[in-house]
Amino acid sequence: MQQPFSKSTLQMADLITELRSPADIEAGTHALCRLEPRFSEFVEMSGMPPLRRAPGGFEGLLRIITEQQVSLASAAAIWGRMQEQLQPMTPEHLGNLSDDELRAPGLSTPKIKTVRALSAAVTSGVCNLDAFPTASDESVYDTLTAIKGIGPWSANVYLLACLGRPDAWPAGDIALQVAAQAAFGLADRPDTKGMNEMAEPWRPWRAVAARILWSHYRVVKNLPPA
Repeated sequence: MQQPFSKSTLQMADLITELRSPADIEAGTHALCRLEPRFSEFVEMSGMPPLRRAPGGFEGLLRIITEQQVSLASAAAIWGRMQEQLQPMTPEHLGNLSDDELRAPGLSTPKIKTVRALSAAVTSGVCNLDAFPTASDESVYDTLTAIKGIGPWSANVYLLACLGRPDAWPAGDIALQVAAQAAFGLADRPDTKGMNEMAEPWRPWRAVAARILWSHYRVVKNLPPA
């Protein structure tokens, strides 16, 4: 485990508004270890967590939609078929496709409705994806969850993975709940409310805390890298 930050380094960390590099993850990790000593144990065992950024924009949201309530393997297979069959993956093009065409890669009826709602929101300007990188977390969250079919999990995952926001916290993520239960030796898997209460002291670094917990769980369970 590396030595704690100096005062000047901690002040610099406070200015981070986007996790862009491993150095940003390291800054958040050191701050969390000061807030919760058990994080030091996790990082000593599992190493510094990876950055794991994902492309944003319309396609980034589409991929998150495919991952809702299915396994990662299933989501990857559906996404691969979407890339092959639905090009160009623009809101204008997808909004004009039939239900059968959208269903062909494996999208369910609820997800087809979400794709249509998202496409309509983007083409109408209600959802301005280009404005997201400079918008507040609250503004992005409110804009996304106003679209039918996009809930808190999807909005928070977009904030965390696509926009790199340091305090994004997908409390409803089952994998994160399982990881927290295992890491802290909890008798039961915490629900969304429990996860939010647990992570409140970790602000403004909850997205780094999520990465630490995911990474630690995969190492202790000997799972392949995500």
